[in-house]
Amino acid sequence: MHALASHGDDLAEIRAALPRLRRDSGLPVVFGGAAASGGRVRYTELTGTVTDAIRGLVVEPGRGLGGKSLATRRPAWVRDYIAAAAISHEYDAAVRAEKLGAIIAVPVVVRDQPRGLLLGGLRQTLPIGDRAIAAVHAAARGVEQEIVVRDEAQRRLLDLQRARAEQSRAAASASHWEEIRALNAELRSLAGRVADADLQARLLDISSRMGCAADARGPRRDAPELSPRELDVLSCAALGCTNAGIAEQLGLRPETVKSYLRSAMRRLGAHTRLEAVSAARRQGMLP
Repeated sequence: MHALASHGDDLAEIRAALPRLRRDSGLPVVFGGAAASGGRVRYTELTGTVTDAIRGLVVEPGRGLGGKSLATRRPAWVRDYIAAAAISHEYDAAVRAEKLGAIIAVPVVVRDQPRGLLLGGLRQTLPIGDRAIAAVHAAARGVEQEIVVRDEAQRRLLDLQRARAEQSRAAASASHWEEIRALNAELRSLAGRVADADLQARLLDISSRMGCAADARGPRRDAPELSPRELDVLSCAALGCTNAGIAEQLGLRPETVKSYLRSAMRRLGAHTRLEAVSAARRQGMLP
């Protein structure tokens, strides 16, 4: 029915409003219900009735006094329900059974959508006084405010849950890619240590494909060509390794690592190792 609230949520607000409405209005009978699909309202909450004739009655928009109030989204009242010419009379049997004469109906409307209906009645055919009209109107407005506050709280909770879920997915994705990058660096390090040229070529090809997998577009055609060793050094730098750490992992001297880094940075148009790593990833060279 509603994006945030369920029928049961709205019904609880309407149920809570009835005792105070009966006291403030002075009306001996008050009742109402929450709107369901199609804007229909089922009268499930009743105070002061002496029969079950009204309980469970489903009111369609535009039908009867309650339906008229729903359709117009405005309060409506009659002095004599059975004799009223301005409403349809599908529900006369229930009204007669409860011996109601004058009735007032006020819709509960939130963001121009009916969420329920509050009604009060007399067992006489008398004009409904200003006190009673004001009380039913105030009760409906109070229910609307409660629903708005609850809807907003639920919306914020859903937003928070979505944000946390997104953060969790982002963290999992970041962790996943860090693991892939670590494996890529290990793979390139291993390739640099094997003597078999064919095996080395296969390992480097796998590493290159891992880099392309990080960018669905694949490597750019105008991407600068880096040597295998320059990519080896960058893949270790991407993990935050120091020059000494890179040298130890790749079996190189620290001065050689610096030379490869400078060369890679120059080819990639970068001024720092971080810029070089970012550029290599954008080019699809590193995952």
